[in-house]
Amino acid sequence: MMERSMKSRRWRVAAVAVAVAGAVTLAGCTGTDGGDAATSEGLSIGYVPKMLGNPYFDQAGLGAEEATAELGGEYVEVGPEVGAADAQVPYLNTLAQQGRNGIVLSASDPSALGQALSAARDNGTKVVTFDSDVEPDYRDLFVSPVPDMALSEAIVEQLVAQIGDTGEFAILGASPNANNQKAWISGIEEYVAETYPGLTIVETFYANDDDQESFDKTAASLQNNPGLDAIVSTSTVGTAAAGRYISESSYAGNVTLTGIGMPNATRAYLEDGTIKSFVLFDPADMGWVATYAIRALLDGDITGAEGDTFTAGDLGEYTVEEGGIIQAGEPIVFDLDNIDEYDF
Repeated sequence: MMERSMKSRRWRVAAVAVAVAGAVTLAGCTGTDGGDAATSEGLSIGYVPKMLGNPYFDQAGLGAEEATAELGGEYVEVGPEVGAADAQVPYLNTLAQQGRNGIVLSASDPSALGQALSAARDNGTKVVTFDSDVEPDYRDLFVSPVPDMALSEAIVEQLVAQIGDTGEFAILGASPNANNQKAWISGIEEYVAETYPGLTIVETFYANDDDQESFDKTAASLQNNPGLDAIVSTSTVGTAAAGRYISESSYAGNVTLTGIGMPNATRAYLEDGTIKSFVLFDPADMGWVATYAIRALLDGDITGAEGDTFTAGDLGEYTVEEGGIIQAGEPIVFDLDNIDEYDF
């Protein structure tokens, strides 16, 4: 795999993509024709995030949309308002009925979507998941944002850089059912146990990528654990919400906050010192790579087998790993020195 810096794009602001997605969402979910969606030659991508209106998934959708445009295809974004386990099922069914030949999906649950995805694939639709996977039998490929353990280790290293190698912290997660959350949190637990035994995880709580729930549960965790040194968030929504709570409370300057975050949502908390640094990647790269992978699958250039290679435009060549996994990049550490280089 090439170094992340060699595979980085600078993406335009996602607001335009969000506006377009909002305009097509209702039409995309009515079960109507959808307008000559797929042909044997053309590319027709249905993008299904865990939920609409989440900046993280807006950015990933931007990558999928721009890749689709570059490949001369058609693009639609549909999805639920909340990240419930089976909330994506009707949208997947509609995309399959419309004849879309590619679905780019971040799954809210690894098993609940199985029947819908199997039906779509039986009709010839290529399914590439990203960010959060389903059971491998239900998809063709999975695009991981970064190697799971690399992200977990990077998060812990940012924590240690700020509080040292002893102390207590809580983990704020998104959904307990999402595969990426399970992998990242278990990775944090494993790396702490092996490398920093002086650190103690006192609590792991989940707020389902909901702003208010994240705000309230952060407050509760801090109040219930008075000796807490830090909150580590594996939810981008959670990090921004926790930052808002901490910055406005007596915990400001006393409790460290780090984890994963979106640059625009966390910029103010970097500037006021609530957050010193956080870790992420560019979500748009996942959408871009997933779309090019679908094109390669449809063309027969790859089958999803380990060792298959394809080119994803100007991001270069990618290799399919064991289990049909593609690594989109490497973690990026964001702080005051580089935050203004990113706009998403």
